[in-house]
Amino acid sequence: MIYKLEESASGLWGLTPTGLIVPFDIYTNPYNVYLMPNDDALKPQWFQILLALAGGALHGTAIMEEVLERTDGDMKLWPATLYGSLRDLEERGWIRETAAPEDGPGEGGRRRFYEVTQDGREVLAAEAARLARYLEVARDRDVLGPARSG
Repeated sequence: MIYKLEESASGLWGLTPTGLIVPFDIYTNPYNVYLMPNDDALKPQWFQILLALAGGALHGTAIMEEVLERTDGDMKLWPATLYGSLRDLEERGWIRETAAPEDGPGEGGRRRFYEVTQDGREVLAAEAARLARYLEVARDRDVLGPARSG
């Protein structure tokens, strides 16, 4: 069951009963039109990249370093994963290449900088809201245990 279906520059999206926003493909035959979820739902590395870019334009190495630091080393974006993900996110219209900031690094050759688009911010916000709902359930059920101090 889909609660809401929207079309954006990056395709057709539906809101599932669990709050997950998933991409849909349209299939037709002579008798019916079908909307089927495709298997390109937001991947964890995409979420982390969009989250990094939500703070401003970054180049690939800076994205990799921020994600590694923010996840306490739990997610290392190896170059093939990072640049493949950047390509996929750009194809979906969630990020775009942008000019380097004036204070951006100049050493090491030309660096490609990326920024998140409005569609990308919407996808990021929806995924963050979905994760927040899961976290709230975990807190309500005391799964996390006592809060740790700094």
